[in-house]
Amino acid sequence: MRLSRAVLVPVLLLAGCGSTPEPAPDAGAWQSLAPAPTTRTEVVAAAAGTRVHVVGGLVAGGGPVATVEVFDTADGRWSPGPALPVAVDHAMAATVDGAVHVFGGYAADRRPQAGAYRLDGGSWRALAPLPDGRAAATAVAVDGRVFVAGGIGPGGLAREMLVYDAAADRWSTAPGPPTPREHLGGAGSGGLVHTVGGRVGGLGGNLDAFEAYDPRTGAWTTLPPLPTARGGLSAAASCTGLVIAVGGEERSTFAEVEAYDPASRRWRSLPPLPTPRHGLGVVTVGPTLYTFAGGPHPGLHVADVTEALDLGPC
Repeated sequence: MRLSRAVLVPVLLLAGCGSTPEPAPDAGAWQSLAPAPTTRTEVVAAAAGTRVHVVGGLVAGGGPVATVEVFDTADGRWSPGPALPVAVDHAMAATVDGAVHVFGGYAADRRPQAGAYRLDGGSWRALAPLPDGRAAATAVAVDGRVFVAGGIGPGGLAREMLVYDAAADRWSTAPGPPTPREHLGGAGSGGLVHTVGGRVGGLGGNLDAFEAYDPRTGAWTTLPPLPTARGGLSAAASCTGLVIAVGGEERSTFAEVEAYDPASRRWRSLPPLPTPRHGLGVVTVGPTLYTFAGGPHPGLHVADVTEALDLGPC
């Protein structure tokens, strides 16, 4: 499937706290694609090849679902995927060695779950469970390991990061982000685990925190803050290494799409979401950024929206 290309023109930005990046001039437009078969929010998404798996979430009635639907970016069509063994929302997902992995989330009893699953062929295989339950966190894959950062654990706001070694099917722990938070975004770029935005204390506690973890040294670094403080967002890394923060919520939903360039250590604005949402799934496949489902208004609202933006050459 071919998308019209968005041309990203670098602009000079001040990356200080509270700064707002200028819109990138002459940027291309988002495209609306085939809507998802199921309307939901608080989903998680992960890509394997050209196929994006949109997993779990909440439906309009408020309950979690085990639904998995697959969007093929090659032809723009949806198909059903194998249901998760459990119904969860606010889960985390990452792709390791070409396979989609799903971790944790809230079950119907609203307790953070410790289940972990890998999609092998047409079925889910249970993995070693998380050391403790975790929900509303982010999962980032770097060099064969998955780093589950932030979120809510059994005792409240999580302080430790959970680290999954996919080859050994084994968990360990590491220091969590310097700014503990939930409903954050995450992306892997340049061998680093990036955690972006998030919140504490409900919708009024949105943060602009942007921090990176180096698995080689075990150290966290504070980076230039996210220009638009927000929780309920999602994030992804582009094929050129940009870390892209998308959507979110506070008194309204955020349309902002902001990209951090590690080379210049500056943020830039990308074209805003046509349909502002929180709790959405966000992935990149090749040069294209895709967004799936989510809530078009704060709280429990649902959508079937699929939108895509071509980011330019890889």
